[in-house]
Parts: sequence; C-alpha cells; structure tokens
Amino acid sequence: MDEKLYITKEQKVDLEKDLKHLSSVKRKEILETLDFAKSLGDLSENAEYHQAREAQGQNEARIKEIEYILKNSEVSAGSKTGIILVGSTVIVQKGGTKDKREFKIVGPEEADMSAGKLSYKSPLGAALFEHKKGEDVSFSTPAGTTTYKILEVK
Repeated sequence: MDEKLYITKEQKVDLEKDLKHLSSVKRKEILETLDFAKSLGDLSENAEYHQAREAQGQNEARIKEIEYILKNSEVSAGSKTGIILVGSTVIVQKGGTKDKREFKIVGPEEADMSAGKLSYKSPLGAALFEHKKGEDVSFSTPAGTTTYKILEVK
C-alpha cells in the first residue's frame, strides 16, 4: 500500500498549473521540435532529434509524477486543534539554546528551508508532525539526538 501524501492548498494549485502547462504548451513545443529534427534527415546522428526525445521523456515523466501526487495526496490546511499537520506554521526552540525558529510544514515537493518551508518527511518535520504546543520532540542526527520544544502552532 502506498504511503499517504500531504500537500498544501497552494502546492495543489501550483501542481495543477504545472500539469496544464506540461500537458499542453510544453508537449506541443517538444512535438514541434521533434518534427523539425526529423526533417533534418538521418536520425541516427541527429543530435536535435535525440535531445528532443530526451526532453519528451522527461516531460512525460514529470506529467506522470504530478498526476500521481494529485491523485494520491490529501490537501491539508493545517490544524484547527493545535496539532501540527501539513499547512501548520510552528515556532520551535532547540533544546538547551535560545535559538527559536519558525517553519511552515509542507509536503516534500514544496520544501525550501531558505523560505522556512519544512517537509513533514524531513527528520525535524517528521518529529514535529502530529504533535502540539508545549511538547518536546527528538530526532537523530549524525551529531546525536536533537530535541526541540514546540512553542507555538498556528
């Protein structure tokens, strides 16, 4: 059985937009490139043709990946009960320090640590997932076990 995937509403909209673009505009561009490359003659030594075929394969793979994510994911907007879910924003404090950090919990496709978007599948995200304000969570790192206190869940 496949593992349940979670995405934010924003990510669902972005994926649907990407799917539409890849399925129509990008697919058409690649077919036009293939037609042009075929017109150049000998396909065995035709770099343009081989590049277009590779681009076509990559485009079709991404379309299938997006379709899979949209079909098998659940949209989450966070929790009204204070439990950390995808879409929740959390403020945590690393144990033994005054270092406070704020993260939005997102699906793996949307993760971007520089923007404060933490995947629920990352070690810290998995430790925080389905916990609530006031709890301590721990997870293993190469340097040992790290503990964070959940200060706030929005």
